Amino acid sequence: MYVRGLELVDFRSYERVVVEFEPGACVLVGPNGVGKTNLVEALAYVASLESHRVATDAPLVRFGTSRAVVRCAIVHEERELLVELSIEPGKANKARLGRSPVARTRDILGALKLVLFAPEDLSLIRGDPGERRRMLDELLVTRQPRFAGVRSDYDRVLKQRNALLRSAYLARKTGGSRGGDLSTLDVWDSHLAQHGAQLVRARLDLVAALAPHVAKAYAAVSASRSDARIAYSPSFPLPVQGETAQAEIEQALLVALGEARKQEVERGVTLVGPHRDELTLTLGDLPAKGYASHGESWSYALALRLAAYDLLRDDAVEPVLVLDDVFAELDVGRRERLAELVSGASQVIVTCAVDDDVPRALRGAHYEVGGGEVRRG
Repeated sequence: MYVRGLELVDFRSYERVVVEFEPGACVLVGPNGVGKTNLVEALAYVASLESHRVATDAPLVRFGTSRAVVRCAIVHEERELLVELSIEPGKANKARLGRSPVARTRDILGALKLVLFAPEDLSLIRGDPGERRRMLDELLVTRQPRFAGVRSDYDRVLKQRNALLRSAYLARKTGGSRGGDLSTLDVWDSHLAQHGAQLVRARLDLVAALAPHVAKAYAAVSASRSDARIAYSPSFPLPVQGETAQAEIEQALLVALGEARKQEVERGVTLVGPHRDELTLTLGDLPAKGYASHGESWSYALALRLAAYDLLRDDAVEPVLVLDDVFAELDVGRRERLAELVSGASQVIVTCAVDDDVPRALRGAHYEVGGGEVRRG
């Protein structure tokens, strides 16, 4: 799989730009702040319908305009597919697949499989658990797009349940005698457990498949003997994680919700479920967060993305790999090892401020970025 072409209209800093990419290595070069990351952000948005930089769509639309358009031509097994997205903050986004409108924007998921590594990924090691959960869920959806619906259903139920708990909390705080109406809480518990069990079971399977790739990638990038390990840590007890059926997870989550109810009502928020789970990262016997050095943290973050890339290749679809402003942060040894690992990719798109930061193994098609334009070098 590779991206043949990208067209942006009123996306971020671009009024309009068209880029014709090549298979293999493509290097986007230009000073910081000229729009290199905007280009790869658009590609990542096509792949995941999310930005790795912002939580909402509004910043994606060029200031003073009402919508942005992203068109992406994708080649897979010698067949080309055009994906078009219209991003309209405050309204429902629209999408076309092969020039035909789709009923739901998420129906385009799977058309482009892409793995992006960016400086923001350091938060996977040093940041909050939400960053790691998001990484897992994005990879889950990339592998099996139907889980976009599972995530959406879970988030909807969680929002409704939290609203109910919040209203009860506020009623008690303002002196309400009954503390709000919680008569429907059992129903929301059931829905939350049903959708949550699907998500947890899928995450457990994903982490089990990803773990050996993480260990291998970390060793390759860092040339270190440190053992990089990942494990899924639910926010509620499970019988035996590796063998627990979805129905058992659902029942365990229902039990946990019942046990936490008093505390949840007192605090006005849902305290157990996949939105509270953690992906535990360790180096040897120590947690990576708080103990890994700067270089180790970069290597670990890279290992997580490279592991995702390898896992997707195991699924028989080689994804596009994007390395956004990565090499400037790596020492020479890590640069060369990373380049050696990815140089055979079907397509790897690299952004950098200075040509010399990119190892020779990745110096393929060359693009100069600046002044709102992208010129083939």
